[in-house]
Amino acid sequence: MLSDIEISRSTPLRPISDVATAIGLHSDEIQTHGQHKAKISLKALKRLENKKTGKLIVVTAITPTPLGEGKTVTAIGLAQGLFKVGQSVMTCIRQPSMGPVFGVKGGAAGGGYSQVAPMEELNLHLTGDIHAVTVAHNLASAAIDARIYHEQRKGYDDFEARTGLSALRIDTDSIVWKRVIDHNDRALRKVTVGINDEGKTINGYEREDGFDISAASELMAVLALASDLKDLRQRIGKIVVGYNLEGKAVTTEDLGVAGAMTVSMREAIEPTMMQTLEGIPTLIHAGPFANIAHGNSSIIADNIATKLADFTVTEGGFGSDMGFEKACNIKAQASNKAPDCAVIVATLRGLKANSGLYSLKPGQPIPDSMYEKDSAALEAGFANLKWHIENVTKYGVPAVVAINRFPQDTDEELQQLKNMVEALPYSVEVAVCEAFAKGGAGAVELANKVVEQCHNTPAQFTPLYRMNQPLEEKIMAVSEIGYGAASVTLSDKAKSQLAQYKALGFDNLAICMAKTPMSISTDGSVKGAPSQFDVPIRELRLCAGAGFIYALCGNVMTMPGLPDKPAFMNLDIDEDGNITGLS
Repeated sequence: MLSDIEISRSTPLRPISDVATAIGLHSDEIQTHGQHKAKISLKALKRLENKKTGKLIVVTAITPTPLGEGKTVTAIGLAQGLFKVGQSVMTCIRQPSMGPVFGVKGGAAGGGYSQVAPMEELNLHLTGDIHAVTVAHNLASAAIDARIYHEQRKGYDDFEARTGLSALRIDTDSIVWKRVIDHNDRALRKVTVGINDEGKTINGYEREDGFDISAASELMAVLALASDLKDLRQRIGKIVVGYNLEGKAVTTEDLGVAGAMTVSMREAIEPTMMQTLEGIPTLIHAGPFANIAHGNSSIIADNIATKLADFTVTEGGFGSDMGFEKACNIKAQASNKAPDCAVIVATLRGLKANSGLYSLKPGQPIPDSMYEKDSAALEAGFANLKWHIENVTKYGVPAVVAINRFPQDTDEELQQLKNMVEALPYSVEVAVCEAFAKGGAGAVELANKVVEQCHNTPAQFTPLYRMNQPLEEKIMAVSEIGYGAASVTLSDKAKSQLAQYKALGFDNLAICMAKTPMSISTDGSVKGAPSQFDVPIRELRLCAGAGFIYALCGNVMTMPGLPDKPAFMNLDIDEDGNITGLS
């Protein structure tokens, strides 16, 4: 079989303007960027607002393993399968971050015959939205240090007399807005800024700072959760960057930088349209990580797609305890649009890995024994799939299990897994998906099951909490009802932050749990379906613009590091400009 990039390059694509107009967009709503990608104007939102809203399908998965379960492949394959069974369909996915592309994971275009093309354009910069987020974010960082410098160099009174502005009196020990960059770089987690030659202050005032990866920026979450340009501007203005000497919040609006930040993102708010290998229109927008943000495609992209198509396929990051939980408790409550169906991706080898009977690490070869018949490991790992099915159904969303087939999988074990799913006391469907090798034709069974669930089992959507509940109740709801934990332990720092946020009036925000994606618990080494565990929260961080407070559990990092053998080592370019080694 050809490599992903060879398949992408050998597949003829339609001009993106043709793809866009065929789905119902007008020519003045399409701004092409070359032959195969285009920005979609928000004018389309206004024009389409009174049209019937189509079905929203969220693709989620079992607890991920280093083997990869093929969630994006399944999402794209499902969309192609829906088209083959006569449905109008679009897909909405997040823009890949350069960190994973050059780090461990590689690209995020799907693979085989179920991918978005051209894959190199999707994975490398695209139309620059992540760069716009980076620029806007770091503009606020520069504004903070400039304000501190100008207020302190001659004193607050002199500053006010000189500028006519009120001094913000920012407490340099209480600044919570780091800088960002779209790369994995552990050396930037902690830095010192404002370093001067002896006796000088021309470079500002020295303080400790750090970097997050751009996809973890609150601005990325704001972009994904905003409903239009006006909402984007209001959300950016609410961002809290630090606190003053009296403990009051200092916002980007207070700094006078919110407008300029929004200007920097004026084009990023428009989704980018591309197409799958079978011509399905695909909107790529925002890129929030599901372990440190809410991990779903944008509300704007969903709103455009669900007005243009009968079915919109999107995906939530990692397993259903991560992206799907946040799709229901954060995104759906912000958009007032709940999922109509969930597809849970599982693989034979992924379930065997979740059995705890194998030791797997990223970059290491897959043991040959995983490809051999192992009913005991499959049965032990099935507990993890069962947990995710139960997790989806507790939100009142009908589910379909998609068994993503790999070439080494045997019919006997595939049937064993189907039998175990069908024996469960839930209204869940199951289908084998061969989208990687066969494209839409390999996902027809899955597509029919999804259509059947949407028509025969209407969603009875119920989030785990409501926004008017106290913050501590929301944390307990996600931890105990959502994960099945027995308790939550807040550090002294987290307790202090909780009291501070409540006192400042932020009790009505959502909770975004930032934990390892490698386990249902907060310990990545615990496999299967753990229960009665503790959820330790070391820190809370306020994202007032995004509309949530995220709880850092365990040792979750907001700036990843590169592995000992990064993916960038495989990348190169030939004399004709063709990229090699991208996957």
